[in-house]
Parts: sequence; C-alpha cells; structure tokens
Amino acid sequence: MTGDPFVAHRSLLFTVAYEMLGSAADAEDVVQESWLRWADVDRSRVRDPRAYLVRTVTRQALNRLRTLSRRREEYVGEWLPEPLLTSPDVAEDVELAESVSIAMLTVLETLGPAERAVFVLREVFDLPYGEIAEAIGKSAATVRQIARRAREHVAARRPRMRVSRSEQQAVVERFLAALRTGQVRELMEIMAPDVVMIADGGGVVAAARAPIHGVEEVAKLLARANQVVAAFETTPVWLNGAPAGRLAFDGEPSAVSLLVENGRITRIYVVRNPRKLTRLDVPAELAR
Repeated sequence: MTGDPFVAHRSLLFTVAYEMLGSAADAEDVVQESWLRWADVDRSRVRDPRAYLVRTVTRQALNRLRTLSRRREEYVGEWLPEPLLTSPDVAEDVELAESVSIAMLTVLETLGPAERAVFVLREVFDLPYGEIAEAIGKSAATVRQIARRAREHVAARRPRMRVSRSEQQAVVERFLAALRTGQVRELMEIMAPDVVMIADGGGVVAAARAPIHGVEEVAKLLARANQVVAAFETTPVWLNGAPAGRLAFDGEPSAVSLLVENGRITRIYVVRNPRKLTRLDVPAELAR
C-alpha cells in the first residue's frame, strides 16, 4: 500500500474499534484519537505500521470501553449496539458479517473489556497472541487464558444456526410486509414460539424497557404499534452485514435487525434511540 499507512488502514481501525465498543460514534472518536497519536510518531522507528496502529486503537478503545461500561449501567432500558448501514458486499466475508452483526455485538457486551478486546483481536482479526499481549498490556500466557474463557463464553451464547443470505432476505421481507399491514397471523407464522424482542429507546423515545418474550406477546405489540400511528413505513436495508429493516413511525426512524434460525425469527432487535440512528444513510467502510 502506498501513502499514509493510517489512511490505508482506516477502515480496519474503525472496524476494530466498532467491534470493541458497539458504537460507531465512539469508534470514530477512538480512530481520531489514534490519528493524533500517529501524527506525533517517528515513522522511521515503526517496523509494522498496521500492527502499531491496531495496538494504538486497541488501547484507546479499551480506555473508552471502561468508561462506557460505567455509563451503560445507568442507561435507561435495554442497551443495543449502534446499527450501521452496510453494502451487500460485507456479507461476502461471512466471518466479518457475523462478527459485526447486532446479535454478535450484543453477545460481546456480556464480556469484560479485556475479554472483549482479546476475543475481537484473536477470533475476528487473527492477531498473534504476542501482538495482542502488547496491545492490552498483559503476558502472552495470560492472553491465551483470556482468549479461551472468552471463546467459551461467546460459544455458549452465540446463534447456533447460520442461514443463507437469500433465506435471511426472504424472512426479513415477509416480516416487514406483515408489520406494515399489521397481519398478526403472518407475524406469528414467521416467528419462533420463544421469540424475544429487545428494544432500545435510551429513555429518549418510547420503547419497551425490558425484553418481550413469546410469539403471542411480541406479535400483539407489533400489531398494536402499526395501529396507533398515522403513518407507518418499512424499507428493506442492509445493516451490519445482513438484510434488515428501516422503519418510520409517524416520521420517527427505527432500525430493526432479525436473528433467523431454522427459517424462523428468534430475536428481534429494534433500535429507536435517535442518537444511534445517524449511520443509516451512508454505508460504513468495514475491513479486516
């Protein structure tokens, strides 16, 4: 690659920060902070710019993550990651698409800061243990232990089934059509009996403050939402590397991401907090 290594690797650095933080706004701040540090570095002493920059972003993201952990304890209602508009091309890299999915980012929220950093750097970006150790300030042996614990933790909570892109797209389109027309029976047919809906309003707009469990309760709530607004629009979009939906309730935007297993929806993630809906117009540049 020619030119400034920071510019060449910017998409990678943003992706690392976003997967560690679940927030595009915070990831951008981390990338900017890392750029300021890079601007003061003697480049002649940097043997591997990519590794150096990833280490810098990781350290900044860890500092930010510790602050965010305290802030999220005071968050009103359920906290969900900030959705990103992505191009369909992101789905071509199956591992990248899975790692940035709303479902996976929600699982990563249950890890501690160091565990999350190690998991992301090792499992998603395949960094050597020695490089990760340098990035987080721990020994390689400790990093190996952290990586094993994090893998086990994620494996117990991650989605069990992968579905094809075409199947995901078909289910999303059926869901959006049923939602738009308020067809309760159709909604119930495409949701699993134990479906869970999680909504994030951040205390800024109306949203369920706790997860809604069960197909009947979720279908009733969705049908009711359709009935109480004067204008209700649904648009298929690509969010976080997968087919998803953009909704508008009387002009108020929302983003909906679905987890599909065995042809049925098992999780519905609805982001309504307007502060998290600023990345739905221009596709994010993600890279590994």
